[in-house]
Parts: sequence; structure tokens; C-alpha cells
Amino acid sequence: MAALPCRAPLARRDFLALGAAATAAALLPGRAFAAIPTGVKLHGLSAFGDLKYPPDFTHFDYVNPDAPKGGTFNFAPPNWGYNQNPETFNTLNSFTPKGDAPPRMGMCFDTLMVRALDEADAVYGLLADGVTISDDRNSFEFSLRPEARFHDGTPLTAQDAAFTFKLLKDKGHPSLSLPLKHLDDAAAVDARTLRLVFSGKHSARTMLNVVEFPILSKAFYEANPFDSSQLRPALGSGAYKVGRWSAGAWIEYERVLDYWGRDLPVNRGQNNFERLRIEFYQNRTAGFEAFKKGEVLYREEATSRVWATAYDFPALTAGKVIKREFPSEKLPSMQATAVNQRREQFRDAQVRQAIALCFDFEWTRRNFFYGSYERSQSCFEKSDYRAEGMPSPEELALLEPLRDKLPAEAFGEAVVQQASDGSGRDRKLLGQAVKLLADAGWKRSGDFVVNDKGKKLSAEFMVDDDVFVQVYSPWVANMKAVGIDATIRLVDSAQYQLRQSTFDFDLLSAASNFSATPTRDDLEIFFHSSAATVSGSRNLPGISSPAIDALIDAIGAAKDRESLTVAMRALDRALRARRDWIPSWFLANHRAAYWDMFGFPEQKPDFGFPVETLWWFDKDKAAKIGKA
Repeated sequence: MAALPCRAPLARRDFLALGAAATAAALLPGRAFAAIPTGVKLHGLSAFGDLKYPPDFTHFDYVNPDAPKGGTFNFAPPNWGYNQNPETFNTLNSFTPKGDAPPRMGMCFDTLMVRALDEADAVYGLLADGVTISDDRNSFEFSLRPEARFHDGTPLTAQDAAFTFKLLKDKGHPSLSLPLKHLDDAAAVDARTLRLVFSGKHSARTMLNVVEFPILSKAFYEANPFDSSQLRPALGSGAYKVGRWSAGAWIEYERVLDYWGRDLPVNRGQNNFERLRIEFYQNRTAGFEAFKKGEVLYREEATSRVWATAYDFPALTAGKVIKREFPSEKLPSMQATAVNQRREQFRDAQVRQAIALCFDFEWTRRNFFYGSYERSQSCFEKSDYRAEGMPSPEELALLEPLRDKLPAEAFGEAVVQQASDGSGRDRKLLGQAVKLLADAGWKRSGDFVVNDKGKKLSAEFMVDDDVFVQVYSPWVANMKAVGIDATIRLVDSAQYQLRQSTFDFDLLSAASNFSATPTRDDLEIFFHSSAATVSGSRNLPGISSPAIDALIDAIGAAKDRESLTVAMRALDRALRARRDWIPSWFLANHRAAYWDMFGFPEQKPDFGFPVETLWWFDKDKAAKIGKA
């Protein structure tokens, strides 16, 4: 019935030589951007040295450089990151581990460089007009634009940038602090030159993430606390600033009319709306009703039943509202249920497999999803990184040295979730689940299975919307049928966010996209042992495996796209064999609906869909539907 929105922002032959030395290779200095020259100022960076846009480019191809400015875009954000929450907010600091911040706060802050959405991994200068890599490839020197300003007119300097990276490393959200763990120094060489120095143990592509971190005002945060109590808008430098707001109810971002960077090539044709407004609703029904009334102007529909049956309201039948599907991004995606191994009863993979067997996707797809979803099998669905069939010789070269640390299934056919007979209670699959529980030491005692201490096997789904109570109830019923004391707990959005960030749950579903060229930093926060105990990380199952860590290190060591693909497939095999996450379902397109008052480039970029940035207000269209 529903998709989980993404919470928040992943050709050669010598990879066999990495083999058992993959981990060590990833830790050697001199790996970062091996194809990119050192000692010269570069206008952009990519993982393997390929840039589409030359130094004198005027705008990205996927924008309308002449897009008009104006209008209000009141929308329901389909994705978010850091500590952001789409249902409420109690802080305006989006970059701390705690609290609930409103989505899109990052639009108020500029970054050193920005990503091109029609390239897999390229970044180009925003605050920085160029970057120079040292000969040992551990130091990056950024030349900041002299015209860069904060919203109060004060210069944005290298001192602000150096302060920011030290602050985020020490106190930032895990998505910000973990990629900086190997940052040795952030220094202002002078007012316009920032030097970032890494230890040599950093991932080869760490910088692709780091250059997109927000640059904060040193003066503001020396005078104000950097914590989740902050309800004073921080001083920013971006295309938007916080306007009016009511905590937990709504927020407006106002376009900065004298924004210093409005005419830069990386910004031209973007940030077109005069005002962005986000309303916060506690449930999907209320949000949909607001859209039908025109109080919300754009939404991506996450509920299959609503998409199939409820888009027949007067504004749509009159042609005032457009219902349309846009192709999804060419990004690895994961929608899955985390089984929290910090709970003792879930540490046996046989128990996790038994829980997975109780989910009848075929029945759920027919009865709840109106046939609109496909079964997910991989942690990197919709990408070339999804493992298929038997491992290749190149994959085996990475997996074999880890054989004693991985399940045997990682070395055979890629693990898939078994298809059911669609009855809702497949006796064959449930029989397999009963046997797996028995093999794991759980014996039937009355209605439930118990361990050798007589303790029942319990499992609680935590959800934050009624729609998931409906979707998971048949799964819970099947779990009860095999003897698991299964329940569903519906909590409010703030409690959900807190319990997720502190890992206070049994089972929890999540959806995320990875970058098209995943870095070690992208993957560490989801799968690496170092993130298992970090509050706010995305390692929700609590994965702590030297083998998984080694494969992530091998990904960090990849020197070309072919090597990266091999390592990612090996990681996918290992994760699927371990059954830390139970893959659920995925959708091939964005299901979007919007009031017909906007213009947009018809050709959507492959690696992003920030409607609030790329679209614009069309006065003529708005007048026709009475929205001028």
C-alpha cells in the first residue's frame, strides 16, 4: 500500500590483484582520485576523472537558464536527511544528531562544490572556484570566491569553512561526522584559501561527500549553541533563508534576492520560487486532503490504494491537477526491514530468515499494492550493483579470503526472498520458518516458541503511520502462526525519530538511495561496524562484521568503475546472505501529482529530482486554474 520515503541525500582488469589485500589497499595513501592530476587547480572533481562540463560552462544541461522567478511552492518533501522529520520539527539545526528539524534546511547553506545531476559522481565549484590536490593526494586546497557572503552581508571566509569542518567532525550528525573521521586538519591558509588534510586512511572518494557539507558561520556558532535546542535560524549563505515559521506546524524559506551566487553556472536556472513552504501533517490522509484543496501544490504519492482509487476529486477531473509518473533516478536503492541484532533474540541468522519467510509479498502486492510494486531482493536495487546468479571470479577473489567470516550462501547463487503461493499463509514457507526456529533453539510451548530458558521469542514492528499497521498485520499474523510473539507498535513521529536514532526497536522499515558511485563513507553509515554504536547512524540492524568492513574497504580502494561494480556486487552477496535487512519492495517511477501552475524541463536528470529547485512558477498556467 505504501512506499517509505527516502530519509535522507551511492573498465579494467586488475581488480583480482586486490584479492585478500583489499582491506590493506584501501588504507594506503595515494589512492584518492588516482586519475586526476595533482598540483593544478581543478574546476570540478569526479571519482574516476571524467567531467562532462568544461571550466567555462554556463549552466547545467538539465535546467532552463531563463526560468522566471516568483511564486510560492507549497510542497510535501518526498525525501529528507540528517535529523530532519517531515511530520514535525522542534529545532532549526539540521546538522546535529538529535532533535527533529524541518526538511530542506540545507538550502539555506552553501557548500564548497555541488553535484551535477546528469553525471554519476561529478561535483563543480560553488563557494570554491577550484581545488588543488597535493602530490600525496591527502591534502585538498580550495580557493574560495571573494564575493561569497552570508545573508547579513559579512564575508564567508576560509576561517568559517575550517571552523565548520572541525565542528561537524566533533559534534555533527553521523552523516557528517563519520566521513570526517580521518580528517587531520582543516586550516585557513588565508581568508580565501581552505586546506583540508586527511590521514591517508580516508576513502578514495571521501571528498565527493565532504565538498557538499554545509559551510556554517563561525561567528554565529561561537555566539549560539550547536545543539538541538536551537530555534533561532542560523546565519546562512545559500539561495534561501528561513522566513516565517511555526514550530511543528509549517515553515517558509524565502529566496534571497541579493544572493551572492545567483549567477554562477552551478546555480543558473535554479532556485526559481520566491518562497518554499512546507506544511507538517501527522498522517498521510491529512496531507492528501490538503493537496486536494490546493493548500499543498505538489506531492509524491506513497500509498498505492490512494494512487489507484482516490485521484478522482473535482480539481483533477477539471484538469487543474495533473497526475503523472516520472522515471526514478538511476541510483542504487534499498527499501527493507532492519532486524535489530542489538536484541539478543535476533542475532541468529536463522531467526532473521524465519521472520522473512513470514512476509507474503505476493499476497500483499495483490491486496494492498494494486500490483504496483516489485519484490526487492538487493540492498542496491535498480542498479548494476545488484548481485545475480553465481559470483564471478573477480567477486570470488574478494570473498574467498573472508570465507570463514561469511555464511556459505554468499558463495553460491545470490540469495533471493522466496516467492509464496500468494495465499497469504503459504504452508511450505511457514513450515521452513518453523524448522529454522527449531534449528536455532526455539521450541514450541503452547502458542509460542521459547528458548532453553523458557523465554518467548518476541518481535515488535515499530511504525509511524496507520498505513503500515495495515501492511504489516498479515506479516505479524504469519509470525504468530509459527510461534513468534509478534506485535505492531504505532508511535508518533517524534518518538519514532528518537527511537530509531537510539536503536530502541525490534523491527523497523526504511528506504534510502545511495549515490550512483557509492563511496566508502556512503556505505559505512549503513553497514560498517564503526556505525553500529553511533546514535543516529543508518546501521539500523547493528551490523558488526569484519567481513562486511573488509568489503566496504575494497569498495573504497576501487580504481575504476568496473572494479567498483565487482566490489559492490560482492558486498551485496554478503549482506543478502547475512540477512541483516529483509528486502521488501520497490517502485520504478515517481508517482507525482501537482496543481497545473508550474513549468519544468521535460528531460529529467538521471541522478536527482529536486522539483523545488528545478521547476518554476508559470503565471499563465496559474491564471487559467484560478491560482494566480
